Amino acid sequence: MPPRVQNQLVTNTLLPYLSSSSTSTCTISKIPIQCSPSSITSTSRRTCRPFSSTVASQTKLRNEMFTWLNGEGAALKNHVPGSTNYLTQIKERDEQPVGRTRPFPLNQNFVSESILSEELRNEIYDRVVNQKKSVRAVSVDLGIDMRRVGAVVRLVELEKRQKQQGKSLALPYARAIHEMVPTTPLYEDTRDNRNRPHESINDLPVHKLTDPQIFYPVSESRQFNRVDAGRVFSAAPALENKQVNDAADPAEAVSRITQNPSHIEKVGKGEAEQQVLQPADARIPHPHLVAHERFRQSRPTEYREIFKAYNERLRQEETAEKERKRLAKERQDQQQTKVQPESSRFEFRFKDVVVSKETTGTDGRGSKAPGLRYGVPSYERKKGQVKIPTRVEV
Repeated sequence: MPPRVQNQLVTNTLLPYLSSSSTSTCTISKIPIQCSPSSITSTSRRTCRPFSSTVASQTKLRNEMFTWLNGEGAALKNHVPGSTNYLTQIKERDEQPVGRTRPFPLNQNFVSESILSEELRNEIYDRVVNQKKSVRAVSVDLGIDMRRVGAVVRLVELEKRQKQQGKSLALPYARAIHEMVPTTPLYEDTRDNRNRPHESINDLPVHKLTDPQIFYPVSESRQFNRVDAGRVFSAAPALENKQVNDAADPAEAVSRITQNPSHIEKVGKGEAEQQVLQPADARIPHPHLVAHERFRQSRPTEYREIFKAYNERLRQEETAEKERKRLAKERQDQQQTKVQPESSRFEFRFKDVVVSKETTGTDGRGSKAPGLRYGVPSYERKKGQVKIPTRVEV
């Protein structure tokens, strides 16, 4: 049975359809659903909705909102392909390129970061995989961080693998994202990528040893540089006079550090052992660019020599990196014994381990011995433990 219509909620337009005898048995079919504007007054028009006496709230702000949506805001209903659809773009003062990266008019401090376009992403994969260029060289040429270059190569490789397996890709979602946010295009001239890079590629990472403030007294006659400051932060003894003179040439000192990172001096004992903090020129992702800039300023007119010296530094860095990886692989193969039984698809690898205080550590969780897994409880299922990758190895 439908709900009853209360007398105090019924307007004058409904009285002809209701009587005293039919008030308790009236149905929906006896009440007109649609009201004609000519048959109702302004007072009864507010309550002509069936079984409702609530006045439709139409505030001033709501009216202004619909007025803006039907007027100025109608331009944002359908975006133009290849460009962002930000609110600031309909303002004349935001027609500049800087305003196109700020989606919120009242928050000028928020800037929408650009993403890589499909053409630039495929170019990165082609240079690294097909042209066999190093990640460092591609990062400098295209103005993209080395970690992002490595991530792009892995993602494109994963996409190609999914296509071979017949799996579907979220291409409509990717196209929508590329149309919603600004993108970094692939310029025809390589110099444009260097002049307008996608991001900063040579930022100095913050080292944990530089967090505290240290007041270190030094005599006025002593030359105190960034190498000495790094040793002070690391609590390492001061260098001898001969070593100080060897470190006077910054380019040579940085090359010696970056090409042989295993030869860096270490301080501390046991788990507290760590390398001595190196100067900023050696800790940045592209230290050869600093040497290139110094050489360019010393010989501003010798363009051919500058280009030749830059390529030579880059070649030396790549050669040293390949040699380190080769030696590490040989060292790992010597420490392991591989056994693969006949007619078996499994390969067993055996490695000699030494269980001692130096390998297991004071808490038994050292990574150089089986004590990492045996003898102590595991924190694998404990809450708050980060189990996802926090960085990209290149």
